[in-house]
Amino acid sequence: MTDSLIHDLKGGLPRLLAIMRALRDPETGCPWDIEQDFASIAPYTIEEAYEVADAIARADWSDLVGELGDLLLQVVFHAQIAQDRALFDFEDVANGIADKMVARHPHVFGSECRDKTATQQTRDWEAIKAEERASRAQTGTLEGVALGLPALQRAVKLQKRAARVGFDWPDTAGVLAKMTEEAGELTEAAASADAGHMEEEFGDLLFVMANLARHMNIDPEAALRRTNAKFTSRFARVEVLLAEMGKTPAESTLAEMDTLWTRAKVEEESKKPRV
Repeated sequence: MTDSLIHDLKGGLPRLLAIMRALRDPETGCPWDIEQDFASIAPYTIEEAYEVADAIARADWSDLVGELGDLLLQVVFHAQIAQDRALFDFEDVANGIADKMVARHPHVFGSECRDKTATQQTRDWEAIKAEERASRAQTGTLEGVALGLPALQRAVKLQKRAARVGFDWPDTAGVLAKMTEEAGELTEAAASADAGHMEEEFGDLLFVMANLARHMNIDPEAALRRTNAKFTSRFARVEVLLAEMGKTPAESTLAEMDTLWTRAKVEEESKKPRV
């Protein structure tokens, strides 16, 4: 039955679960899959989540199908490792998140009124999450913010948590003033040539920049990804223009490349729709 399910092209999730069980079989499975544990698989899980986000950013929906599958495989893999250790299984994972969604949406699955704004629903969601943390003895305001998050994303989450209990600037003016202060401290640290001090002050400045993004309702990760894409596109254009001159970047001066960068920027701006 298992073998026929594995080769059933329409087998769906049961097929995927059967495949993972077979891969982890200690006698007949794949040596690499058998050797993996939670820690060794975790980096792949993070990578696959980013590849999902990348497919969405590129609006490549056919690629998104595959990337979501890769991410689902990570969930199945972790669940199988847990089952092998008699910790929990995939059904526990699925039931756990289903229970959580029902509990966090009393206005959909319970008796609460659905007539709420999105803002009110967000406040209610956070209140329920706070109760869940308290039930797990996570009483500290900042407890439970995952250490494995990208640092910039974690900074925003920490700041949001602190803001809920009133530890926040009332507007962007205070954040901008703090940013100026931190920039000055970084300049002083750079003059001292103390590597540890420079890193500390640089981190402080980044943290304030993340806070400014939060106050401006900007996703700092998305903003930086957009700038990365812009830089990549413009530099690629510089390389094309240099190639037309019979040069590579390594064979060019900074002044030449800077001139071509400006040209690439002007070309890019000219293609933007006029409003």
